[in-house]
Amino acid sequence: MASLPTTYDGPVRIAVIGGTGLRELPGFTQVASLNVTTPWGAPSSPITILHHECKHNNKVVAVAFLSRHGLHHQIAPHEVPARANIAALRSIGVRSIIAFSAVGSLQEEIKPRDFVIPDQVIDRTKGVRPWTFFEGGIVAHVPFGDPFDEGIAKVVRECGHSLEGDGVVLHDRGTLICMEGPQFSSRAESKMYRSWGGSVINMSALPEAKLAREAEIAYQMICMSTDYDCWHEATADVTVEMVMGNMKSNADNARRFVTAVLDALASDEHSELVQAKHLAGGIKFGVSTPQTNWKPEAKEKLDWLFPGYW
Repeated sequence: MASLPTTYDGPVRIAVIGGTGLRELPGFTQVASLNVTTPWGAPSSPITILHHECKHNNKVVAVAFLSRHGLHHQIAPHEVPARANIAALRSIGVRSIIAFSAVGSLQEEIKPRDFVIPDQVIDRTKGVRPWTFFEGGIVAHVPFGDPFDEGIAKVVRECGHSLEGDGVVLHDRGTLICMEGPQFSSRAESKMYRSWGGSVINMSALPEAKLAREAEIAYQMICMSTDYDCWHEATADVTVEMVMGNMKSNADNARRFVTAVLDALASDEHSELVQAKHLAGGIKFGVSTPQTNWKPEAKEKLDWLFPGYW
């Protein structure tokens, strides 16, 4: 990391947020490491810029990678600086995010090492995580009925199914429960989430997905099941050892899956999708506060996030 250039001038439209293991993907070369400071502080880690030659058009594309929990997994779920993470990625040009996360399974058919592409989320965080860019004198409301980007999800599902003959097991949809952590669920909670129709559970999707929506970034999470939480009477309760063991055992599949998704998104066919043209300008319709009444401090932050926008 220290020997990489600390600036990068080319366009970067796609980012991956995940664990440090995904920073080293087959066919990708690390070309820069950026330290970005935002009005909401520093992100979880330096942003690594990766180069990859797209097999669809032979063009070299740039992908940004950010370690959600820090380079050494030292940031707890409730401490992740999600606003800084999303703002930093947008500031370098990112308009679409593939977020990777380990999850617990709440359903028998979603087995450890299976992948799930969630399409819904239930928020069980406790309000200790800052979850909006619009505060301190500027109010905005954005639609969140569909928390993930269906256009990106379609590409992700196609890539996952293309790898099914090579060991990838994919579930096309699911409801993700995002809990506070860092403790795992109680048995009563786990059973309650199952009764709600929850498919998987993690501590990472929120407020990440909400902030991405506010920043007009297309966001989709890829979940990898590592355990059955604590509801399953025939299996042992979830432990860190269990989670890490299944992640390590399934690491090759995870890297191949993410690589296939990035390669597909880099094709000319999906150029407008990865630039999130379908989201651009939408936040203007969500702002309730007249600009004449914006507080200077809040306006300064939003001008940084959306330069030349207002």
